[in-house]
Amino acid sequence: MTVLTGSCHCGNIKLRFETSLHPSDLKLRACDCSFCRKHGVRSVMDPNGAARIEVADKRELSRYVFGLRTAEFLVCKRCGVYAGAVLRDGGSTWAVVNANLLDGDALANDAVRSSYGAETAGGRIDRRKREWTPARIEVGQRAGGAGVLNG
Repeated sequence: MTVLTGSCHCGNIKLRFETSLHPSDLKLRACDCSFCRKHGVRSVMDPNGAARIEVADKRELSRYVFGLRTAEFLVCKRCGVYAGAVLRDGGSTWAVVNANLLDGDALANDAVRSSYGAETAGGRIDRRKREWTPARIEVGQRAGGAGVLNG
């Protein structure tokens, strides 16, 4: 497994992305929705990998939901950086992370434009479960105790 790490600008949100693929083989996506376009997002995922998103202070985390309301988009309130999106269903969690936050030049690949506007809510959830990365979201001590970020 290749392990890539990174964080938002202020360090409140930290990412750990483990992939079964060589970084040059990962397909980065540039979703054409207005949120992703405005943030310049290059998303990375690996359904055979693992992602961990750590939030030091949950008071500084915005969990933005829009469109079909099928995922939470995690944005740091302090520095304004979008870190990734999370889908929760039946006790399981999947995520896609913003490759722009990962350290180094490991993911210098160009992103492929992607359009999901024609998907139904059910179709979008099914695709995310197949393609996104199994994930764990953790809250640190400054957020009032360690644990998994819930509702």
